[in-house]
Amino acid sequence: MCGILGIASSKNKEKFQEQLNKIEHRGPDDKGVYYSEFLTLGHQRLSILDLSLNGHQPMISKDKRYVIVFNGEIYNHEVLRKPLEKKYEFKSNSDTETILYGYIEYNVELFNRLNGIFAFAIYDTQTKDLLLVRDQFGVKPLYYYKSEEQFLFSSELKAIVDEVETNKDINYKALVNYINFLWSPGEDTPLKEFKKLLPGHYLRINTKELKQFKIKKYYEIPFTGKYGKKTEKEWIDELDDLIQKAVERQLLSDVPIGFFLSGGLDSSLIVAVANKLRPNNNFNCYTIKTANQENFEGFENDLTYARKVASHLNINLWEVESEIDIVRDFDKMIWHLDEPQADAAPLHVLNICKLARRNGDIVLLGGTAGDDLFSGYRRHQILQFEAIFSVIPRPIGIVIKKIIHSLKGSSPTLRRIKKISRSLDLSSLNRMASYYEWIPLSINKSLFEKSIHSKIMEYDPNLYLINALNNISGEKNKLNQLLYWDMKYFLADHNLNYMDKLSMAVGVEVRVPFLDKELVEYSTKIPPTLKLKGKTTKYILKKVAERYLPHDVIYRPKSGFAAPIREWVKKDMDTLIQTKLSQTSLEAFKIFDYKKVKELIENNKKDKIDAAYTIWSILAIESWFKQFVSNN
Repeated sequence: MCGILGIASSKNKEKFQEQLNKIEHRGPDDKGVYYSEFLTLGHQRLSILDLSLNGHQPMISKDKRYVIVFNGEIYNHEVLRKPLEKKYEFKSNSDTETILYGYIEYNVELFNRLNGIFAFAIYDTQTKDLLLVRDQFGVKPLYYYKSEEQFLFSSELKAIVDEVETNKDINYKALVNYINFLWSPGEDTPLKEFKKLLPGHYLRINTKELKQFKIKKYYEIPFTGKYGKKTEKEWIDELDDLIQKAVERQLLSDVPIGFFLSGGLDSSLIVAVANKLRPNNNFNCYTIKTANQENFEGFENDLTYARKVASHLNINLWEVESEIDIVRDFDKMIWHLDEPQADAAPLHVLNICKLARRNGDIVLLGGTAGDDLFSGYRRHQILQFEAIFSVIPRPIGIVIKKIIHSLKGSSPTLRRIKKISRSLDLSSLNRMASYYEWIPLSINKSLFEKSIHSKIMEYDPNLYLINALNNISGEKNKLNQLLYWDMKYFLADHNLNYMDKLSMAVGVEVRVPFLDKELVEYSTKIPPTLKLKGKTTKYILKKVAERYLPHDVIYRPKSGFAAPIREWVKKDMDTLIQTKLSQTSLEAFKIFDYKKVKELIENNKKDKIDAAYTIWSILAIESWFKQFVSNN
């Protein structure tokens, strides 16, 4: 797990070391640079496999033709290496070298053979072609910028933004995304010319002739609408076996491994499986201990369940004090995220990884993606009512919506009812997409300065999700369509982004066993009725978990890395909000309409609207621009 950087440019490259230093936190163990006439490659190494100097990067093939910089882990690299060893001479035990010779042998066909988390660049010194590749599910980030004069890429946006002196036009549609979803799906960032390479894609560019540029998709999540025919027990047995194999693969490491343990089903199951596979390892597990142990904002506190799991499995549990000073830490969090995401969970990740690093646990496994593969979110449960929603005449839906929104109060239940009711007059797909929406689109757009309206008024961010279903045109089941959106965008552009950035901020690698390639592909073949059965979410996963965990841990109310954001926005962050979103600040910022933002803040305080996350998002956007493009 590392940081990578590359610059193909006719311009002066004297700043390269300075740019590489900006991602030094991703790889504190070693640094390497490769210079050529057309390309400079940099690498910051976090040593996980083969800790010797043989794993140093950039790594060059024996014939000197190919150069690679790699960020990630390939869990099946030992299997891939065996046939290659008959033809190529390996000097290390690192998975980097397996990729290098695997590419020489199989070319782009290699990518779908890889089961792991990865973002890498391979340079052909003969053809001058540079190839960038990102893993199938977007666990590892990869950003790039292209103009007629230069091409840049990096694991983190902060390493390349300052290298571009001009051409920093704002992507206003992306800003609408960040307010709508709290993240931006797909390739867009806040700047038009800076992009994310999409998961399951590779990019090829000739560094001598930068006009020769192509992006291709090599992988799609295989939702086909065709499900296997097995007994329930057969599904459970096979899923149990695949989860064990996924965890076994991801225990591959030459450094100590620990675990996230929230006390929820997903992380608890991963820990329990690892404990079964390695009963003598005595792993360290980490959970968050908030200052206030009471439940808040509709979530049940995790700590009690984390302790119960630790006791049940007889494992070490480290309780990490939340230590969040949101006013002090806000800008730092946005700087690490590289994008203006609106969530407090990244700070919990950071605090856990700080302690893990101090304890010597350089790798952590977590339960991320269990909800996304097997149906664990409230939006999935809403589908039970889809048959009713779809027959409500639009005029009646409008009336119901008005009545519900006239109700006063700010309880979690009423909030959710109001959010659901907003979509009663929409078509089925539009209604499903709206479940990811945090505030009505009309209010979202009204927050921008009038001069910007012409650039965004025709834009509907939900259409991005709806159009993406063309990628899985054979899948007509609504639950699986939601799960596709969750895996493809909510995970890659939100959860996985903050998990990677805030863990790597302190040199810790996070692995995601539920995103094992074989396990993901198997999940798409499971009948949807075994994922969401009646009101029971993650039904089949819970049946597997019954073999490992106490009943009350499995069937507890859902929680997560929750934080009292609504309370913070109304109280703790009020001074920060009044300063950063003052008339002077916003008029200088020239993106948001001060009067509309002020109205939103006041209505949120009076509980006329649930806008805490929207206000947080505006703060995040303001912070991002101030830190990343303040000179423009």
